Amino acid sequence: MEAWFQEILHWLALPQFGLSTLFMVALVSATLLPMGSEPAVVGLLHLNPELFWPAIFVATAGNTLGGAISWWMGLGANKAWNIARQRRRAGLPLEAGKKPPRTLSRHERRARIWLRKWGAKTCLLSWLPIVGDPLCAVAGWLKLPFWPCLFYMAIGKFFRYLVMTIAILWALPI
Repeated sequence: MEAWFQEILHWLALPQFGLSTLFMVALVSATLLPMGSEPAVVGLLHLNPELFWPAIFVATAGNTLGGAISWWMGLGANKAWNIARQRRRAGLPLEAGKKPPRTLSRHERRARIWLRKWGAKTCLLSWLPIVGDPLCAVAGWLKLPFWPCLFYMAIGKFFRYLVMTIAILWALPI
């Protein structure tokens, strides 16, 4: 079993597969799944230092696409919520065993106001750990414009990968 796992890791480390693997890791890590993609970037660069800029751009593209998926998930959740709210207001029966909706906390209300005030520019913060990925989903929920959000996500994520990769490579030289 361990030999099989080592073979898979070796196969994924090959330059022709490394960038595609990096893209997928970056994409998945930008959705709401708790996963970091920086170790994949650094690992690829330790094996192939000549792929610095392609790795940065591929990771940025994958992470931005993952942010876009989160944006669409937020928009879909908003639509589902509105349909359920309309059914409730119309007096139609709700699904059995459903809990009533909870009210927003003071912090959640304040964050919503802040996001509406700054609009798509808040997606520049999508690079932040913990709050960055849900921020993309909230942008979709609030129906912030998709293309400007995607643009700001890409800028934030590009600079995150650039700065983080340079910092990690400086701390752990190849």
